[in-house]
Amino acid sequence: MIEISIPDFGNIRIRHLVLDYNGTLACDGKLLDGVKEELVRLSESLEIHVLTADTFGKAKAGLDGIPCKLTILPKEAQDKGKLDFIMQLGASETACIGNGRNDRLMLANSALGIAVILEEGAASVTLASADVVCKDIVTALKLFSNPLRLIATLRS
Repeated sequence: MIEISIPDFGNIRIRHLVLDYNGTLACDGKLLDGVKEELVRLSESLEIHVLTADTFGKAKAGLDGIPCKLTILPKEAQDKGKLDFIMQLGASETACIGNGRNDRLMLANSALGIAVILEEGAASVTLASADVVCKDIVTALKLFSNPLRLIATLRS
């Protein structure tokens, strides 16, 4: 678990990290450099979940060796499926990272929502639903081990 006290934002207590795969952890189905190392390190403090429609069919292989739980979602109503998933986990103790329109609800309803902008871009509604926007996934993942960065960004 990771606990962070952010002035005028609140005390956040993160037990779960929920991530999108394509466009967030991977580009064209291939896991991005540096992601595996960061996720392995974070798995010591957080329960990690990856939710995806697995458009390229490469998520399972890409996540090999990473202590995480992979869930393949049906192609329909993915935004609702992702929201339902974090509600079952406990949204108030969940941080989410994504980029697509189907990630907007989970980012908006989690304790901490982070949007990333990679090669496939990010949906504007998702950016508006996030608490923080990062230029890449490794930067986003490192926020959890450098909480002063989150405090500097989110305090009033």
